[in-house]
Amino acid sequence: MNFNHQDIKKRHFASDNYAGICPEALEGIREANFGHESSYGNDRWTARASDMIREVFETNCEVFFVFNGTAANSLSLASCCHSYHSILCHEIAHIETDECGAPEFFSNGTKVLLISGENGKIDPAGIEKMVKKRTDIHYPKPRVVSVTEATEVGTVYTPDELKAIWSKTKSLDLRLQMDGTRLPNAIASLDITPKEITWQCGVDVLCLGGTKNGMAVGEAVVFFNTDLAYEFDYRCKQAGQLSSKMRFLAAQWVGMLKDGAWLKYARHSNKMAALLESRLRSIPGVKILFPRQANSVFVEVPQSVVDDLHSRGWLFYTFIGEGGCRFMCSWDITEQDVTDFANDIAELMGQTRREPSSATVSSK
Repeated sequence: MNFNHQDIKKRHFASDNYAGICPEALEGIREANFGHESSYGNDRWTARASDMIREVFETNCEVFFVFNGTAANSLSLASCCHSYHSILCHEIAHIETDECGAPEFFSNGTKVLLISGENGKIDPAGIEKMVKKRTDIHYPKPRVVSVTEATEVGTVYTPDELKAIWSKTKSLDLRLQMDGTRLPNAIASLDITPKEITWQCGVDVLCLGGTKNGMAVGEAVVFFNTDLAYEFDYRCKQAGQLSSKMRFLAAQWVGMLKDGAWLKYARHSNKMAALLESRLRSIPGVKILFPRQANSVFVEVPQSVVDDLHSRGWLFYTFIGEGGCRFMCSWDITEQDVTDFANDIAELMGQTRREPSSATVSSK
């Protein structure tokens, strides 16, 4: 296959997975690459990264490092329930739409049950409704609620919203798991401390995202309810998630956390998304689909504009969340990238002819 070198260097709005490694994570890998270290997580880098996560969240917790978000979500959920239980989540949550059945697979068959709610957020009343829908032995007993922070449509749960969910989970004897793939963006958006939207809101286990925030690979599974961490290391090993050279996963966290780079980049990507939203709102015919609260903007434009943007080399997704186009800003997106992208959209929207609505079409 022939690649255009300029296309390879171009930054896109498809996913924060497209971006390269940020300097701090790369430096962490470089520093860990000198000499020999014990394997399988018995090294100073893994110990240091774990302690730094405890410091960041200001609490004692058990920390494990895995390769990706699918493993983090699936294995952490499996630790919260048995195969005859069920997992409650929003109907467009990542564990439902984008994990290829991994949560069910790694929990030996735990069923995922869906709850609705506006703007990608679970309606707490839906939790109780699903739990009390049936209580007989033939129904998979609900055992854990999974929330996504930030959500699949770029909105952010506030502490009060999470506490309302926690109140329901406590009253119904459920665990609370958080898919925090973009938790840094939520923390930056709310301008609060990490503990305020995690364990202080009742989160038992957190999947803390690193890859989308500038790391090469690696997520952290953080157990605030340490009882649930029992033998989690065995789950990781069995699932192929115990890295023999764990220090290279952990060292990236050291680089990201030691001077606050993880939140610096989250604030930057949020800022770029806010700038993009502002530019798009000024373009007639562009419809913003959801409140922009993190580092993504969801819009609706004519299909002809989507096609023309693709033909100009812009990459973005149109199947994420509840439809429309998702424009995702990564840690390395620049103001010039936003300007160039928005200018192309404005130009193409100006060329788009509006089709008459059915109410104005002549009956002839």
